[in-house]
Amino acid sequence: MDLSRFIPTLPFSDPVLIFFIVLAIILFAPLLFNKLRIPHIIGLILAGMLFGPHGVNFLAYDSSFKIFGNVGLLYLMFLVGLEMNLNDFRKIKLRGISFGIYTFLIPMILGTLSSVYLLHLNLMTSVLLASMYASHTLVAYPIVSRYDVGHRPAVTITIAGTIITVLGALIILAVILGMQTGSINKWFWIRLVLSMAIYCLFILCAFPRVARWFFKKYTDSISQYIFVLALVFLASALAQAAGLEPILGAFSVGVVLNRFIPSVSPLMNRIEFVGNAIFIAYFLIGVGMLIDPSVVFSGWETLFVAFVMSAVATVAKWLAAWITQKSFRLSKLDRAMIFGLSNGQAAVTLAAVLIGYNIGLFDINILNGTIIMILVTCTISSLATERAARKMATLQPTEETEKIYNPIGNARILIPIANPQTIESLVNLSILAQGKHNPNPIYALHVIDDGKSSSSSGNVGHLLLEKATKIAASADTHVFGISRYDVNITSGIIHTIKEQNISEVILGLHHKSNLVDSFFGSKIENLLKNTHKMVAIAKCITPINMTTRIIVAVPEKAEYETGFTRWIDRLTNIGEQIGCPLLFHAHHNTIGILQNILRHKQYTLPYTFEVLDDWEDFLTLTGVVLQDDLLIIISARHTSRSYSSAFEKLPTQLSRYFAENNFIVLFPEQFGEENEQLTFTSDPFSINVQQTYTRFMAVRNFFDKFSRRRKLWNHRRQKLKQDQKK
Repeated sequence: MDLSRFIPTLPFSDPVLIFFIVLAIILFAPLLFNKLRIPHIIGLILAGMLFGPHGVNFLAYDSSFKIFGNVGLLYLMFLVGLEMNLNDFRKIKLRGISFGIYTFLIPMILGTLSSVYLLHLNLMTSVLLASMYASHTLVAYPIVSRYDVGHRPAVTITIAGTIITVLGALIILAVILGMQTGSINKWFWIRLVLSMAIYCLFILCAFPRVARWFFKKYTDSISQYIFVLALVFLASALAQAAGLEPILGAFSVGVVLNRFIPSVSPLMNRIEFVGNAIFIAYFLIGVGMLIDPSVVFSGWETLFVAFVMSAVATVAKWLAAWITQKSFRLSKLDRAMIFGLSNGQAAVTLAAVLIGYNIGLFDINILNGTIIMILVTCTISSLATERAARKMATLQPTEETEKIYNPIGNARILIPIANPQTIESLVNLSILAQGKHNPNPIYALHVIDDGKSSSSSGNVGHLLLEKATKIAASADTHVFGISRYDVNITSGIIHTIKEQNISEVILGLHHKSNLVDSFFGSKIENLLKNTHKMVAIAKCITPINMTTRIIVAVPEKAEYETGFTRWIDRLTNIGEQIGCPLLFHAHHNTIGILQNILRHKQYTLPYTFEVLDDWEDFLTLTGVVLQDDLLIIISARHTSRSYSSAFEKLPTQLSRYFAENNFIVLFPEQFGEENEQLTFTSDPFSINVQQTYTRFMAVRNFFDKFSRRRKLWNHRRQKLKQDQKK
């Protein structure tokens, strides 16, 4: 019996076996290298080298690895653009552009000189080799994402510099290729500039409109994910057609879609998960498969070339990071992060060396030296980035900084759910409001009226809570579901607020059941009377991530309420996650306090202020609020200092003039813990202190008004008698 036909030949050709080996590498390489305290990126590259054609030859570098490797590289650049904080970029764009110039010119100068005087290459070959040093690939960016330090200025500076230096390196590559083939003429530059301009205009103008239309029309998670991937590869293909590198197209789509995909959202979680688990790992394994360990022992000339290339690339990138640090007075930790991220060589370097080798500018020693340089620089990049990211993530804030950034504690948000149609919008709004680093879950509550309960009520509540849990889980957020029986819904919410120490409640606007029903509904009105906690009543017609601007109407004396800083923090959380500006319309006294708080807490999103001294002018916002804006009205309870009688018109104004807009009516926390109003809504014999106080004030005002009228009537009567006597 011939057993040889049952033994697979090397390299493996069975797709099932190949995919199993790749998944095993993706699974076990990080586990092993994390125990050795070595970045898992190095583990994936070394595993690719071990199992690839230059190792044990289990895997062949065939078309599948080329496809998935290119997909992984494009996915990596897309994630870089998607996770970049555009508000931070606007603030540090000078530093980012400066670093881009440094990290391009310094390697170009050092690389050209070293190639001419050490490697004895001609000028054209030296310039092309120097352009390889100038470009870099953010292979260590997954480390930044894992430690969640992507919002740090050093990371944003490096990303901005990456785009500039990669673009410069690609232009040099195109020019040298044109000179070598004899296609350089005046039309070459005109064609290059026009194609870049047309491409940029098309991406910036067409893609946002298409994305807005699609996200509004289709809410299915799978359809949205496929749509995003389609845009990435369409932009990459168009970039290639325009004479640019596809990675620039992928990055540009990430920047364009940045504001449509909040950093804490189900869609963002899916994009990061699939990319980090499969595509980016495939790219890193593919890089390792290109490395031939036998090259190291191929001769002293190859070793010398590899040493010079690795040293020049590393020193040039370190000098660029050092000059950036000294120019803008950054910390040593920022310099380490900039150097670590910018030192990795992979994508453009591989493209340039292969093109140079094919057209005869590079010999086999340069080709082999480039492979060694890629391994050395990727290793240094991963180690330096891992060390800097760990320090940034574990850096403890000072006591003063802690007071600035966390003066009101983490949010404990409660969302009462009863309507299946509003669950998704309430969960997404709660995720955005609580921010990225909130350790608390979202509390979802379904109250069953004890007097109207039936056998199906519990099943309905279970299904609603399960739906809320699934929606939040897709955004990697935990929901703590609560189902309870109580004498009424309001009582159940009040008791849950006290039992779970809830800081704010977010609920949906109810649907009027009859003509005499109020705008907010009796349940919400009773809730406002019986709790001092922050209550937000939301109406979301379109997905919240489609918001263009957040317009906030703030009444006079709002700064005197206990929850003033709390609602500011929650609104800025929403704005930062969506990436849209805040426009405050407030009293001129309140504007000054708002400016101080926003400046003191160093929020990164842009915000502007307009004067709204008289709440009677609230309808002037009809000319300001656009269709895709989110209108937030800071209201007040009857017994609060910021209450105005003009609030009585608010329901009519919202239903008549803002019916087609997303809006939130927000009642800030009032009174504070020391003056908490105690209510016992579940006990029919108990006294509602706040309600009694309100009624007492109304009765007193009535008698005061009656007394004034009686005095006036007596005065007129006496005056009439005196006139008759005369």
